[in-house]
Amino acid sequence: MKYKILAIAFALLCFVSLSAQKFAILSDIHVTPGSTNETKLKAAVEEINNSDVDFVITSGDLTNEGSDQQLRNVKSILDGLKKPHYIIPGNHENNWSQSACKTFNDLWGADRFVFTAGNLVVIGMNCGPFMKMGDGHIKQEDLIWLDKTLSEKVKPGMKVLSVNHYPLLDDLDNYKDYVAILKKYPVITHQCGHYHRWRLYETDGVNGLIVRALDMGNNDYGYTILDVDLVKNWIHVYNKSLNGPSTPMYAYRVNTEYYNSPATAVQKKQEDARFSVEKVFADNATIFTRLGLDEKNIYFGNSLGYCKALDKASHQVRWEYKTAAMLYARPAVDRKYLVLPTADRRLVWLDKNSGKEVYAFDANGPYVADGVIEKGILYQGGYKTFQAWDVAKHKLVWQYNDINNYCQAAPVVDGGDVIFGAWDTYLRSLNKKTGQLQWKWNNGKETNLYSPGNVVPVVTSDKVVVVAPDRVSTAVDRKNGKQIWREKNDNKVRESLGRSADGKVAYAKTMDGELVAMSTEGNEYKLLWKTDLGLGYEHAPCIVIEHEGFVYAGSRHGQLSIVDASTHKLVVSYPMGTSEVNGFEIDANGDVYCSLIEGTIFRISRK
Repeated sequence: MKYKILAIAFALLCFVSLSAQKFAILSDIHVTPGSTNETKLKAAVEEINNSDVDFVITSGDLTNEGSDQQLRNVKSILDGLKKPHYIIPGNHENNWSQSACKTFNDLWGADRFVFTAGNLVVIGMNCGPFMKMGDGHIKQEDLIWLDKTLSEKVKPGMKVLSVNHYPLLDDLDNYKDYVAILKKYPVITHQCGHYHRWRLYETDGVNGLIVRALDMGNNDYGYTILDVDLVKNWIHVYNKSLNGPSTPMYAYRVNTEYYNSPATAVQKKQEDARFSVEKVFADNATIFTRLGLDEKNIYFGNSLGYCKALDKASHQVRWEYKTAAMLYARPAVDRKYLVLPTADRRLVWLDKNSGKEVYAFDANGPYVADGVIEKGILYQGGYKTFQAWDVAKHKLVWQYNDINNYCQAAPVVDGGDVIFGAWDTYLRSLNKKTGQLQWKWNNGKETNLYSPGNVVPVVTSDKVVVVAPDRVSTAVDRKNGKQIWREKNDNKVRESLGRSADGKVAYAKTMDGELVAMSTEGNEYKLLWKTDLGLGYEHAPCIVIEHEGFVYAGSRHGQLSIVDASTHKLVVSYPMGTSEVNGFEIDANGDVYCSLIEGTIFRISRK
């Protein structure tokens, strides 16, 4: 009898261990070397080591700027954890990454994880935004991995805990695709951070839990305790203040009985008989790049590291070339060659007909900026450098080195000037022939995140107009870089800019989803007109173009807006998809092409 009782007790103990798990969750720790958050994170690690938690999850925003130094510093602290630890990056590691998102994977092995804790499968993955302002986005290949992995690991009686940096809400542009996969499995909760505040919510029957940041203000530092009991089917959430007690926040039953929530509002479609919008291609991966065009092909790069040539007529892939990292920059198109800026620190010359590598230059950092070819010379921003290359000879003409961060947007090459911004707070003008600095301008902000780093400037005969994350548009003198005017943050512009064909108007998309037209003439800021595009909150850094009297703008949720430049009326509002529009290009036939992050390419034609 004694042995029977012991056997039963042991079996019950095993059952409980399979069904009850305790997690410490660190989120939004935002550590820079020498900061208070660094000290508090070290204290949290020590406290967790001395606690009874089973696992530790860090769900994104480890740093402020995603630099290699900041990432290595955080890892040195988190390596002190004595509990099993699983980690994913957040938008602060992806958006401003010094290494184009490569260093995180080098340090931690991958930007996604899966493990089994008793009867619970815990799965987490990255969600961007990747190397530019935008909504969160799950890469297409990661959605495939999610479904395949859960189908293999979830056995009868098991449950799933989903982890991401973003909630299953509107800030994650393809959250519906994410939810559709999760609903195939018994998901008890989707855990995330990002908002720096507590919140419980529900999306189409899936419970969502948003947890605290390391620093909640008012000297409130701490982390989250998530206690999952699959015997009683309850989840208990606690706020754990450093050196203080665990305070109950939420308690809710495990819910895996899904139901269909009311349908969400569908974007309104407004079409004009003068325009045709056609999807010409859907890739098997995510597309972060703008498009390169010539008379026969469309060139682009994807998140699996492939550069592809797409036949305009047949919409079939003619060739593809594999690199070692995600691609973010538009391929530059010349007569014979395609020059591909890569995030694996190479500038690669490809034969346009075959896609075979002809020449490659190894740099000291990733290329994420679009290059511009003018009269056989490529003007290309890099990491802490800007270069001019003779494309036909594969020869470096000059290199400018006095940049303290990376370049991202395409430069403007006009007359004898090359004008571009970088993520070191400066807008610069270089001499086109020599690469010598002519002037540099700063918007008064010392923080890199306010730089004019991802905007193609509007350049006229006497002015350069830029917008930046400081939400202000500015005009400087083209000759000397001195400020001419600066608006007073009336319109909340950000990084979406363009110009009229005659250069007399600069167009900008606002964070309220409007298109504003500003005069580039005169020495004072002058708003010419404003049109509501019906987009609501908006921050996609998609360039604005004017073509044949119409202005084209793209949104963070795949909405195409076309405004008549003469009447200022919105004539087309077309939902091409759910993810950010990367940019617009005009081909020799007058057609407009664009790509969406979700991996699609569209052609917009005049009938």
